[in-house]
Amino acid sequence: MNTVHNVVIAGLGGQGVIKASDILADAAFRAGYDVKKSELHGMSQRGGSVSSDVRFGPQVWSPMVPAGEADALVVLEETQVEVNRGVLRPDGVLIGPELLDAEALKNKKSLNVTLLGALSTQLPIAQEHWLAAIHANLAPKLHKLNEQSFSLGRAAAERVAAKN
Repeated sequence: MNTVHNVVIAGLGGQGVIKASDILADAAFRAGYDVKKSELHGMSQRGGSVSSDVRFGPQVWSPMVPAGEADALVVLEETQVEVNRGVLRPDGVLIGPELLDAEALKNKKSLNVTLLGALSTQLPIAQEHWLAAIHANLAPKLHKLNEQSFSLGRAAAERVAAKN
């Protein structure tokens, strides 16, 4: 329980990188962790690179994930994999859109929550905290769609894990 978990979420402006990191930070906080978060917007309003670092554990001093120390890198856009790969530790987990069958995603705007579902299988945060954070950070009319998207991501990650 003394471990600090380091997650970087990356993508392009408008993909929901910041919203995904808000949900992750909220879920970790609800699970009782100390949480720190930072964002790098870049040219986000013009579709440029955006990344957000989320660190949580019993006690976290800095919001920035040091290079090579991310436990997980969640990438919403394939072009951002190589740009951000340097933050991932050698045995870290890369979660990207290729994890999913594009046909299964009911709304492309929920890709961020779908990939959080996949990420949730890697982190010590109960599903109830994830769902509460989704509800707290999204409009009520989006709850059902995003609950389904979250479950889709969890199922995809579990299928991949079962194959390995």
